[in-house]
Amino acid sequence: MHASPSPRFDTIISAGALAALRHGHPRDVLILDCSFELAAPHAGRRAYDRAHLPGAHFVDVEHVLSKKGRPDQGRHPLPDAGTLAGQLENLGAADDMQIVVYDRSAGMFAARAWWLLRWLGHRAVAVLDGGFDAWQAAGLPTTTGMASPPARGTLSQRPGDMPTIGRTELLTHVRAGTAIVLDARSPDRFRGENETIDPVAGHIPGARSRYFQDNLDARGHFKPAEQLAEELGALLDGSRPVVSQCGSGITACHNILALEIAGLPGAALYPGSWSEWCAHPDLPVAVGT
Repeated sequence: MHASPSPRFDTIISAGALAALRHGHPRDVLILDCSFELAAPHAGRRAYDRAHLPGAHFVDVEHVLSKKGRPDQGRHPLPDAGTLAGQLENLGAADDMQIVVYDRSAGMFAARAWWLLRWLGHRAVAVLDGGFDAWQAAGLPTTTGMASPPARGTLSQRPGDMPTIGRTELLTHVRAGTAIVLDARSPDRFRGENETIDPVAGHIPGARSRYFQDNLDARGHFKPAEQLAEELGALLDGSRPVVSQCGSGITACHNILALEIAGLPGAALYPGSWSEWCAHPDLPVAVGT
Protein backbone atom coordinates (compact mmCIF):
# COMPACT_ATOMS: atom_id res chain seq x y z
CA MET A 1 0.00 0.00 0.00
CA HIS A 2 1.37 3.41 -0.97
CA ALA A 3 1.26 6.30 1.48
CA SER A 4 -1.17 9.00 0.54
CA PRO A 5 0.50 12.00 -1.07
CA SER A 6 1.12 14.95 1.18
CA PRO A 7 -1.16 17.95 0.70
CA ARG A 8 0.18 20.99 -1.09
CA PHE A 9 -0.01 24.58 0.14
CA ASP A 10 0.78 27.54 -2.12
CA THR A 11 -0.12 30.65 -0.07
CA ILE A 12 -0.21 30.16 3.71
CA ILE A 13 -0.18 27.23 6.11
CA SER A 14 -1.24 27.09 9.75
CA ALA A 15 1.05 25.92 12.52
CA GLY A 16 -1.19 22.91 13.08
CA ALA A 17 -1.17 21.93 9.43
CA LEU A 18 2.60 22.24 9.27
CA ALA A 19 3.00 20.10 12.39
CA ALA A 20 0.76 17.45 10.84
CA LEU A 21 2.67 17.59 7.58
CA ARG A 22 6.00 17.16 9.37
CA HIS A 23 4.60 14.22 11.32
CA GLY A 24 3.04 12.46 8.35
CA HIS A 25 5.44 13.37 5.56
CA PRO A 26 8.70 14.55 7.17
CA ARG A 27 10.80 13.99 4.05
CA ASP A 28 8.40 15.94 1.86
CA VAL A 29 8.70 19.30 3.63
CA LEU A 30 11.53 21.83 3.81
CA ILE A 31 11.30 24.67 6.35
CA LEU A 32 13.21 27.91 5.89
CA ASP A 33 13.69 30.51 8.63
CA CYS A 34 13.81 33.98 7.02
CA SER A 35 14.12 36.03 10.20
CA PHE A 36 15.67 39.45 9.66
CA GLU A 37 15.62 43.02 10.91
CA LEU A 38 16.24 45.92 8.55
CA ALA A 39 17.97 47.98 11.23
CA ALA A 40 20.05 45.06 12.56
CA PRO A 41 20.99 42.69 9.72
CA HIS A 42 22.51 40.03 11.99
CA ALA A 43 19.56 39.89 14.39
CA GLY A 44 17.75 37.28 12.32
CA ARG A 45 20.58 34.80 12.52
CA ARG A 46 20.91 35.38 16.25
CA ALA A 47 17.19 34.76 16.71
CA TYR A 48 17.49 31.54 14.70
CA ASP A 49 20.38 30.40 16.88
CA ARG A 50 18.32 31.02 20.03
CA ALA A 51 15.35 28.97 18.81
CA HIS A 52 13.81 27.80 15.57
CA LEU A 53 11.44 25.21 14.19
CA PRO A 54 12.88 21.69 14.19
CA GLY A 55 14.72 21.01 10.96
CA ALA A 56 14.51 24.61 9.76
CA HIS A 57 17.40 26.07 7.77
CA PHE A 58 18.30 29.74 7.99
CA VAL A 59 18.26 31.88 4.85
CA ASP A 60 19.63 35.40 4.89
CA VAL A 61 17.57 38.17 3.35
CA GLU A 62 20.55 40.18 2.11
CA HIS A 63 22.76 37.33 0.90
CA VAL A 64 20.22 34.80 -0.40
CA LEU A 65 16.90 36.56 -0.92
CA SER A 66 18.56 39.57 -2.57
CA LYS A 67 21.93 40.53 -4.00
CA LYS A 68 24.31 43.45 -3.82
CA GLY A 69 23.59 46.00 -6.49
CA ARG A 70 24.33 49.54 -7.52
CA PRO A 71 22.94 52.31 -5.29
CA ASP A 72 20.47 53.28 -8.02
CA GLN A 73 19.02 49.74 -8.15
CA GLY A 74 17.37 49.92 -4.73
CA ARG A 75 18.34 48.36 -1.44
CA HIS A 76 17.38 44.74 -2.16
CA PRO A 77 17.70 43.86 -5.87
CA LEU A 78 16.39 40.47 -6.90
CA PRO A 79 18.99 37.70 -6.73
CA ASP A 80 20.18 35.92 -9.83
CA ALA A 81 17.69 33.11 -10.42
CA GLY A 82 20.34 30.45 -11.02
CA THR A 83 22.33 31.45 -7.96
CA LEU A 84 19.21 31.44 -5.79
CA ALA A 85 18.13 28.04 -7.07
CA GLY A 86 21.57 26.62 -6.31
CA GLN A 87 21.59 28.01 -2.78
CA LEU A 88 18.17 26.54 -2.11
CA GLU A 89 19.22 23.19 -3.58
CA ASN A 90 22.09 23.15 -1.09
CA LEU A 91 19.47 23.35 1.65
CA GLY A 92 17.62 20.38 0.18
CA ALA A 93 15.00 22.17 -1.95
CA ALA A 94 13.60 19.92 -4.64
CA ASP A 95 10.78 20.03 -7.16
CA ASP A 96 8.58 17.56 -5.27
CA MET A 97 8.89 19.25 -1.88
CA GLN A 98 6.49 21.37 0.09
CA ILE A 99 8.51 24.38 1.20
CA VAL A 100 7.38 26.43 4.19
CA VAL A 101 8.91 29.79 5.03
CA TYR A 102 8.54 31.82 8.21
CA ASP A 103 9.95 34.76 10.14
CA ARG A 104 9.38 36.75 13.31
CA SER A 105 8.16 39.92 11.57
CA ALA A 106 4.54 39.40 10.54
CA GLY A 107 5.60 37.51 7.42
CA MET A 108 7.31 40.47 5.76
CA PHE A 109 10.53 38.58 4.98
CA ALA A 110 8.94 35.15 4.58
CA ALA A 111 6.67 36.63 1.92
CA ARG A 112 9.77 37.67 -0.05
CA ALA A 113 11.01 34.07 0.06
CA TRP A 114 7.55 32.84 -0.96
CA TRP A 115 7.52 35.23 -3.92
CA LEU A 116 11.01 34.26 -5.03
CA LEU A 117 10.23 30.55 -4.99
CA ARG A 118 7.08 31.16 -6.99
CA TRP A 119 9.17 33.35 -9.32
CA LEU A 120 11.46 30.36 -9.89
CA GLY A 121 8.39 28.31 -10.76
CA HIS A 122 8.04 26.32 -7.53
CA ARG A 123 4.34 26.28 -6.69
CA ALA A 124 4.31 24.33 -3.42
CA VAL A 125 5.58 27.06 -1.13
CA ALA A 126 3.65 28.62 1.74
CA VAL A 127 4.20 31.18 4.49
CA LEU A 128 3.65 29.95 8.05
CA ASP A 129 0.61 31.97 9.10
CA GLY A 130 1.52 33.92 12.22
CA GLY A 131 5.16 32.93 11.90
CA PHE A 132 7.36 31.76 14.73
CA ASP A 133 5.00 33.26 17.33
CA ALA A 134 2.08 31.16 16.09
CA TRP A 135 4.19 28.01 16.25
CA GLN A 136 5.13 28.77 19.85
CA ALA A 137 1.58 29.77 20.77
CA ALA A 138 0.40 26.37 19.57
CA GLY A 139 2.75 24.73 22.07
CA LEU A 140 4.83 23.14 19.32
CA PRO A 141 8.51 22.32 19.87
CA THR A 142 11.50 24.44 18.94
CA THR A 143 15.17 23.65 18.91
CA THR A 144 18.51 25.44 19.14
CA GLY A 145 20.54 22.88 17.24
CA MET A 146 21.69 23.33 13.70
CA ALA A 147 19.61 21.42 11.18
CA SER A 148 21.28 18.31 9.83
CA PRO A 149 23.10 18.81 6.55
CA PRO A 150 20.53 17.98 3.88
CA ALA A 151 20.92 15.92 0.77
CA ARG A 152 21.24 18.31 -2.15
CA GLY A 153 17.99 18.68 -4.00
CA THR A 154 17.14 19.45 -7.60
CA LEU A 155 15.08 22.58 -8.07
CA SER A 156 14.15 23.13 -11.68
CA GLN A 157 13.88 26.69 -12.91
CA ARG A 158 10.52 26.81 -14.60
CA PRO A 159 8.69 29.85 -15.90
CA GLY A 160 6.91 31.20 -12.85
CA ASP A 161 3.70 33.13 -12.62
CA MET A 162 5.17 36.11 -10.76
CA PRO A 163 5.64 39.07 -13.13
CA THR A 164 7.97 41.99 -12.49
CA ILE A 165 8.12 45.53 -13.82
CA GLY A 166 11.04 47.93 -14.18
CA ARG A 167 11.04 51.64 -13.48
CA THR A 168 10.97 52.68 -17.16
CA GLU A 169 7.85 50.67 -17.90
CA LEU A 170 6.31 51.75 -14.61
CA LEU A 171 6.97 55.41 -15.42
CA THR A 172 5.03 54.97 -18.66
CA HIS A 173 2.09 53.58 -16.68
CA VAL A 174 2.34 56.37 -14.09
CA ARG A 175 2.24 59.07 -16.77
CA ALA A 176 -0.68 57.44 -18.56
CA GLY A 177 -2.58 56.29 -15.47
CA THR A 178 -2.78 52.79 -16.90
CA ALA A 179 -1.81 50.77 -13.81
CA ILE A 180 -2.79 50.65 -10.15
CA VAL A 181 0.25 50.93 -7.90
CA LEU A 182 -0.05 49.64 -4.33
CA ASP A 183 2.51 50.92 -1.81
CA ALA A 184 3.09 48.55 1.14
CA ARG A 185 5.01 51.02 3.32
CA SER A 186 3.54 52.55 6.45
CA PRO A 187 1.04 55.37 5.81
CA ASP A 188 3.34 58.05 7.25
CA ARG A 189 6.19 57.09 4.95
CA PHE A 190 3.75 56.99 2.03
CA ARG A 191 2.73 60.57 2.84
CA GLY A 192 6.38 61.62 3.02
CA GLU A 193 6.51 61.90 6.81
CA ASN A 194 9.03 60.34 9.20
CA GLU A 195 11.24 59.02 6.42
CA THR A 196 14.34 57.56 8.08
CA ILE A 197 15.36 54.87 5.59
CA ASP A 198 15.50 56.44 2.14
CA PRO A 199 17.07 59.81 1.22
CA VAL A 200 13.89 61.19 -0.38
CA ALA A 201 10.45 61.22 1.22
CA GLY A 202 7.20 60.65 -0.62
CA HIS A 203 5.67 58.13 -2.99
CA ILE A 204 5.24 57.29 -6.66
CA PRO A 205 2.60 59.64 -8.11
CA GLY A 206 -0.81 58.01 -8.29
CA ALA A 207 0.13 55.14 -5.97
CA ARG A 208 -2.40 53.92 -3.41
CA SER A 209 -1.42 53.16 0.17
CA ARG A 210 -1.90 49.57 1.35
CA TYR A 211 0.19 49.06 4.47
CA PHE A 212 1.21 45.41 4.57
CA GLN A 213 0.25 45.16 8.25
CA ASP A 214 -3.35 45.78 7.20
CA ASN A 215 -3.36 42.29 5.70
CA LEU A 216 -3.23 40.84 9.23
CA ASP A 217 -5.61 40.50 12.14
CA ALA A 218 -4.86 41.41 15.75
CA ARG A 219 -3.05 38.08 16.28
CA GLY A 220 -0.71 38.65 13.36
CA HIS A 221 -2.45 36.09 11.14
CA PHE A 222 -3.68 36.84 7.64
CA LYS A 223 -7.26 38.02 7.54
CA PRO A 224 -9.82 35.65 5.96
CA ALA A 225 -9.77 35.50 2.18
CA GLU A 226 -13.21 37.10 1.93
CA GLN A 227 -12.14 40.09 4.03
CA LEU A 228 -8.92 40.54 2.06
CA ALA A 229 -10.88 40.34 -1.18
CA GLU A 230 -13.22 43.09 0.01
CA GLU A 231 -10.45 45.37 1.28
CA LEU A 232 -8.03 44.88 -1.58
CA GLY A 233 -10.75 44.79 -4.20
CA ALA A 234 -11.80 48.28 -3.13
CA LEU A 235 -8.36 49.51 -4.24
CA LEU A 236 -8.54 47.87 -7.66
CA ASP A 237 -10.82 48.40 -10.63
CA GLY A 238 -10.62 44.99 -12.27
CA SER A 239 -9.25 46.31 -15.55
CA ARG A 240 -5.88 47.99 -15.00
CA PRO A 241 -2.83 45.86 -14.13
CA VAL A 242 -1.66 45.96 -10.52
CA VAL A 243 1.90 46.82 -9.45
CA SER A 244 3.08 46.15 -5.90
CA GLN A 245 5.94 48.16 -4.42
CA CYS A 246 7.30 49.23 -1.05
CA GLY A 247 10.68 50.52 0.10
CA SER A 248 12.89 47.88 -1.48
CA GLY A 249 10.72 45.05 -2.81
CA ILE A 250 10.30 43.17 0.47
CA THR A 251 6.90 44.01 1.97
CA ALA A 252 5.52 44.47 -1.54
CA CYS A 253 5.59 40.66 -1.67
CA HIS A 254 3.35 40.58 1.41
CA ASN A 255 0.68 42.47 -0.52
CA ILE A 256 1.10 40.12 -3.48
CA LEU A 257 0.60 37.18 -1.13
CA ALA A 258 -2.52 38.82 0.33
CA LEU A 259 -3.85 39.36 -3.20
CA GLU A 260 -3.27 35.67 -3.96
CA ILE A 261 -5.12 34.63 -0.79
CA ALA A 262 -7.95 36.96 -1.80
CA GLY A 263 -8.23 35.32 -5.21
CA LEU A 264 -6.80 38.37 -6.97
CA PRO A 265 -3.56 37.03 -8.50
CA GLY A 266 -1.33 38.53 -11.16
CA ALA A 267 0.11 41.64 -9.51
CA ALA A 268 3.57 42.57 -10.76
CA LEU A 269 6.41 43.29 -8.34
CA TYR A 270 8.45 46.44 -8.81
CA PRO A 271 11.67 45.05 -7.29
CA GLY A 272 13.55 48.35 -6.96
CA SER A 273 10.55 50.02 -5.34
CA TRP A 274 10.85 53.41 -3.66
CA SER A 275 14.58 53.04 -2.88
CA GLU A 276 15.31 52.74 -6.61
CA TRP A 277 12.68 55.24 -7.75
CA CYS A 278 13.88 58.03 -5.45
CA ALA A 279 17.52 57.44 -6.45
CA HIS A 280 16.70 58.79 -9.92
CA PRO A 281 16.16 62.57 -9.70
CA ASP A 282 14.39 62.63 -13.07
CA LEU A 283 11.50 60.53 -11.74
CA PRO A 284 8.46 62.31 -10.29
CA VAL A 285 7.70 62.27 -6.56
CA ALA A 286 4.43 62.95 -4.74
CA VAL A 287 3.78 63.72 -1.06
CA GLY A 288 0.66 63.70 1.06
CA THR A 289 -2.31 61.45 0.47
